[in-house]
Amino acid sequence: MRGEDVFRKVRPPLWDVSARLAELDLAGVGLQVVSPVPVTLTYWADAKQAAAYTRETNDALAADVAASGGRLIGLGGVPLQDVDAAVEELGRIMSLPGMYGAEIGTVIADRELDDPGLRPFFGAAQSLGAALFVHPMDGGTGVIRRTGQPYEFGMGMLTDTAMAAAALVFGGVLDDFPGLRIALAHGCGAFPWVYPRLRLGAGLGSDRPGSAYDELVRSLWVDALVFDPEHLRLLTRRFGSGHIMVGTDHPFFPGLLEDVPELVRDAAAHAIITPEQATSVLGTNALDFLRIKR
Repeated sequence: MRGEDVFRKVRPPLWDVSARLAELDLAGVGLQVVSPVPVTLTYWADAKQAAAYTRETNDALAADVAASGGRLIGLGGVPLQDVDAAVEELGRIMSLPGMYGAEIGTVIADRELDDPGLRPFFGAAQSLGAALFVHPMDGGTGVIRRTGQPYEFGMGMLTDTAMAAAALVFGGVLDDFPGLRIALAHGCGAFPWVYPRLRLGAGLGSDRPGSAYDELVRSLWVDALVFDPEHLRLLTRRFGSGHIMVGTDHPFFPGLLEDVPELVRDAAAHAIITPEQATSVLGTNALDFLRIKR
């Protein structure tokens, strides 16, 4: 529920650890990363209330991780409307067993990710070695002309993610914090496709070589939730096969827990990626992103 409105009908694996582990077993998944449902990233709320709510959320996530017998890894949330509070909470997250970083939105209220006021948070994430996962907000509201489906799910979320990636690459965030580890959901949205035009636009009136932007892009991480194995060809070209991981939106969309790994294997079967690359995408890349010993 969101207020008095039904936000989405959900199933027990969303809150029941034993039910979740049973689904992981059926899908052949050994280890899964859990994080806040994006709608609970309450950047619109009063800062003190948001900080208290986020702390409770993170404690609940940590409790689920602890109850999973090593099968779950956690990313928390941070109240980024108050950057000092977000930095403090990120430090606390990193002190909790099994928690490795934070999920953040593509836009923080009305601030894009390259807003100067957010720089202290990115600096703290780099210093703490925290992994950051960027997920689109509210169906990409405000970035496309159409609302409702299929437009929000099919285009809004992908455009929203592309805007976030562009802010990181062209807004100086990755220049200022080269040690950041940031992953973007849904294959980085539309960004892999529009990047060449963005790079050309950034070069107009600038002496900076395009190869400098290529290097920044290849420092990003993405997931393989793209619904078509052919898309992995471009993701590999843009980000490198070592920076692609499995993402599933589990448990909101039944079947994706099995379908996305199958998409990766299908890409290998059709020589889009190699079998060795597929093995990395299916597991070891995520461990590298989180800096967990294999």
